[in-house]
Amino acid sequence: MSDQNRQPPAYQEYASDMIARLDYRTLTLPQRGLLYSMRLECWVNQYLPETPNVLARILGFDVAEVAAELPYVMPFFKVENGRIFSPELEGYRAQLEARKEAQSAAAKATNKKRWGRKPRAAAGDSGGIGKRPAQRDNKRVGERVASGSLLSREEPSLPSQGDDGVITTSVGSSTWADWDDFTQDPEQEVEQ
Repeated sequence: MSDQNRQPPAYQEYASDMIARLDYRTLTLPQRGLLYSMRLECWVNQYLPETPNVLARILGFDVAEVAAELPYVMPFFKVENGRIFSPELEGYRAQLEARKEAQSAAAKATNKKRWGRKPRAAAGDSGGIGKRPAQRDNKRVGERVASGSLLSREEPSLPSQGDDGVITTSVGSSTWADWDDFTQDPEQEVEQ
């Protein structure tokens, strides 16, 4: 199974939505523990067996305790063909899958529009995707481009030592020695 086809690792749940439900608020502590153990299992494995003996073994709980508390938590679940599942979690899973499909379709459409062809099929195939066309804009000739931003063409000189022993580095027409206070702008005249 590739990384792109993995199941979602988590589901989003608002605590206030669960706490506001009367059927949750009336559950005892063991019933709430069973409910969330079952919900977590249903998220990972999509369903649980209906029989209390097998369910208790899967969850790691006592069979008598699961059998006693199961009727109280079943309003949160549905049973089909001997399997317990959570309609709420399955709806959420379907929503995530639909979002993933829509994003994939949009990416494919964008790729086709941008590059005029389908995306590469095999991982590791460079195929030129992500490379800029080899055309140059006349305005940008001679300018240095790094990470999509323009850099100044004016380069600082290497540090040099003057006759007075002060090491200076110049950038444009100003030098570091001209700066008395590093917080001042060297281009601005300082009134004294």
